[in-house]
Parts: sequence; C-alpha cells; structure tokens
Amino acid sequence: MQIEQLKLIVEAALLAASQPMTVAQLGDLFAETDEVGHEQIARALEALAADCEGRGVELKEIASGFRYQVRQEVHPWISRMWTEKPSRYSRALLETLALIAYRQPITRPEIEQIRGVVVSSNIVKTLEEREWIRVVGYRDVPGKPALFGTTRAFLDYFNLKSLDQLPPLSEIRDMEDPQMGFDQTPLPARVIKDLPIDPDEEIDEEVPAEDAAAEIAEAAPATDTHEVPRHEADAAAADTEAAASAADADADEASAHNEPESATADEAAAPADVEDDTTAQNS
Repeated sequence: MQIEQLKLIVEAALLAASQPMTVAQLGDLFAETDEVGHEQIARALEALAADCEGRGVELKEIASGFRYQVRQEVHPWISRMWTEKPSRYSRALLETLALIAYRQPITRPEIEQIRGVVVSSNIVKTLEEREWIRVVGYRDVPGKPALFGTTRAFLDYFNLKSLDQLPPLSEIRDMEDPQMGFDQTPLPARVIKDLPIDPDEEIDEEVPAEDAAAEIAEAAPATDTHEVPRHEADAAAADTEAAASAADADADEASAHNEPESATADEAAAPADVEDDTTAQNS
C-alpha cells in the first residue's frame, strides 16, 4: 500500500477513535492482503506528525498510544467552547500525587512523614476514582501498608508517554524564581507527638487542571538534606554544659560575698542595743 493512502487511513482512524490507538491496534484495521506492517504504520505516523507542524493540532504519542490533540498555544481560545468549568485540584492533592509519582512505590505513612501532615482519606479516594493511582503491592512490615503507584491514565492526562518524561528535580530547582523562594532560616526544634491535620484540605484556593502538571513538578519533594556532624553536636553540647557550670559558680560566689555583709550589719547593730539598755538602767 502506498504511504499516502496509508496516511489517510491512519489519520481517519485516529480522528474517529474516542481513545488513543497503538500501532498494534492500527495494524488490526488491515487485512493480510493489504500487506501493511507495523514499520509502515510507524512511518505513516511520523509523516502525519510532520504534517502537523504549524497547525493548531498535533499528533502526540502518550502512554496509551497516538492521538490528535489541540496545541497548548491555542488552548485558551478553544477552551471557551465548553461551558463546563475545568477541574480544579487542591494543593494538598497535588503534593500527594507528586510524592507518589516521584517516589513510587510509596505508602501512605511515608507520604505523611514527608509532608508532616495527615493525608486525608478523601485525597486518596479522589486519586483512585480518577484512576491516577493504584495499589501496586504491600510493604513487608507490620500492618502491611499498601504501596501506591501511578497508572497509565495518569500519564495520558498529563500528556506523558512514560515517567521518564517527568521533569527532573534538579531542573525544577533551577526554574524556581529567587524572589518566590522560601525563607531558609531554620525553625526552632520541637517535638511533634501527633501529625496535624492538613490545612490545605479546607482552603478554597485551588489549582486549575491545565496547570496541574506544572504544579505537580513544583510540589515534588526536595531530596537534599543537611545533617549536623556528630562531633559538632557533641562540641556544642559540651560548650553549653560548661557555660551552665560557669553560671552556677558565679551565683555561688555572689551568695558567699553577700553573707559577710549581713553579719557585719548585725554586729554593728548589737553595740547600739547594749548602749540603749545601759542608758535605760542609769535613768
């Protein structure tokens, strides 16, 4: 079959399909007599993708296959065709999804330990209902917590072919605006008995779906940590103990210095009392 005719068939099939199609699924459209192999279909797809250059649509390969879609550059205008508001997602949901995407497989307690707040059951339920995450196994520890991972639907929604296309964490840190950075001043140490409830779950501020991919990348956890060397910590503790001992010694010296003054005052008052008694007897 000629490549031009093959392109017409493949293009029509992708436009008529409600879901992305793989090369194998496109190959099922042809009979053995057509003598169309997967290599020919792949070349036809490459030619169709090249034909989309400079147009408002593009042929994109994602995890589920190939599909035609609107280019991001013209999406703000095309989105006005739908009266339904785009889905919006809270910051807490995107942070949880980012941790699962970048550190999968991961358990719910591990997510809570990293975020420092309790993960709401509604967040996990929402992600599972949208088929963005699934249980891929169970951790071999007491309690057997479930291990979460992303799905193919997650890749399709965020226009990804594989997890390798996620922005690396180093690139995300380079893209951060210095003026929007967080204060790096360390907070005073404190003991947390119970994890607090996530305040973002009840905040009305949410993130649009079209910006969710960028927000997931920004919400990805940083992996750089700084730990104080043990010898430095021991030296600091020794200095603190020495300072406390010196303060106690100064306090004892001050007390010892004040006692003689009180005794001297009593001794000075004693002769006066004797003199008053003698005067009273002579009278």
